[in-house]
Amino acid sequence: MTPLNTPPKQNLAGLIALAQTYFDAAYEMDAGKFAPLFSPAASITRRGGDDSVLVTPLPAWLDAVRSLTSPRDAGVARADEILAIVTTHDMALLKLRLRMPSRNVTDLLSCFNLGAGWQIVQKVFTAEVQD
Repeated sequence: MTPLNTPPKQNLAGLIALAQTYFDAAYEMDAGKFAPLFSPAASITRRGGDDSVLVTPLPAWLDAVRSLTSPRDAGVARADEILAIVTTHDMALLKLRLRMPSRNVTDLLSCFNLGAGWQIVQKVFTAEVQD
């Protein structure tokens, strides 16, 4: 981050805490831990296999999370990284990387500080098969 993009300490601490809770929820594949991190209006976006864009509403994504095998249960070692944090006033973008069974996932999480703290309003992600 350049000095111009360095978030104030209070913003940085809240965003790092959000990222850590997100990493914990992902490692355990715990929809109950994920849910409060997201605005109820949030959606999850990824690229489809035929160059389409697939958008999933939060409730449907949380249902899918409940059916997945967690990295913890699969015996996958944690490899969580915050790659970038960029803030502008009450808006932030978190770029995260984490390991899931057989793939590495990169998430771009768009967040707003909604008074009670930071919440994810849009998750865009891609996954790469591990070698």
